[in-house]
Amino acid sequence: MSDRSSEQSKAQEVVEQQSDNFAHAFAGAGGGLLSMALTYPLITLSTRAQVEKKKAQTGTFAAAKRIVDREGIVGLYAGMESALFGMFVTNFVYYYWYEFSRAFFQRSSKKSQLSTLESMAAGALAGSATVLLTNPIWVVNTRMTARKEDSSEDDDNTLPTSEGEKRTKASKPSTIGTLMKIIKDDGPMRLFAGVLPALVLVLNPILQYTVYERLKQLVEKRKKVGAVDSFVMGALGKLVATSITYPYITVKSRAHVATGKDKSEGMVNSLRRIVREDGISGLYGGIGPKVTQSAITAAFLFAFKDMLYEMSVKARKKVVQKV
Repeated sequence: MSDRSSEQSKAQEVVEQQSDNFAHAFAGAGGGLLSMALTYPLITLSTRAQVEKKKAQTGTFAAAKRIVDREGIVGLYAGMESALFGMFVTNFVYYYWYEFSRAFFQRSSKKSQLSTLESMAAGALAGSATVLLTNPIWVVNTRMTARKEDSSEDDDNTLPTSEGEKRTKASKPSTIGTLMKIIKDDGPMRLFAGVLPALVLVLNPILQYTVYERLKQLVEKRKKVGAVDSFVMGALGKLVATSITYPYITVKSRAHVATGKDKSEGMVNSLRRIVREDGISGLYGGIGPKVTQSAITAAFLFAFKDMLYEMSVKARKKVVQKV
């Protein structure tokens, strides 16, 4: 009888853990959608700066004005549809696997808090799974956001002379259309371009969450962590992580839009070529808007995630009470 009771208890624990994992996953995905929607123009500016040659780069405000003049306000939101879908899937997968790995390490060590090494390992497992599952989405998004063909046509900074020409250049490619064009022109494996630097960039969320978890533990010693605390800690964690890993973000973006012989170029060779052609500063093109966007997005994400997670916990408690 006791064995049966023990088995039921374990089964109940598994069900509760899975429910909690999904709650974190949906909260993270929802928080990601809201935060990205608020900061997307900064993503557009950063991505275009990453894929442009140094000679074509301009200041943030000048770049924004150029996009608006050429494509209208909607140009700042190029690829947003695929980005929101990608953010939802990415955050859902990441948070699910992070909480799954976190629970595993907690059961193994029988401690309520993870050590720094365990936290980094959980982040590495979650990040690797996320990269492999979502890379095709971000290849499509980068192509749509960069609009490289349009940029190359407008390198002389002149506006089209006719309204018809202007509308043609500013026409917005669809997500499905961009996906099919990539597969038709370059083959399905092209959807996994930049996977290696993306896997290296797993360091980004590892660093971000390590900083966040350490700060959270310090705050929890004094008080209950609130949405404002999560906002500040999320921003600080992302600021540190993005500043350290930014050169690889540039390499990944370049790999997504590479053409000709550059498509088969390795990560190390790509780094060397960027430095050779554009100097060290070429690795940090668009870092201003990117760091700003990353920090703000992460701040809102953590704040929204905590709010959504608390709402889901309260909702589950009400359901249990009714049952």
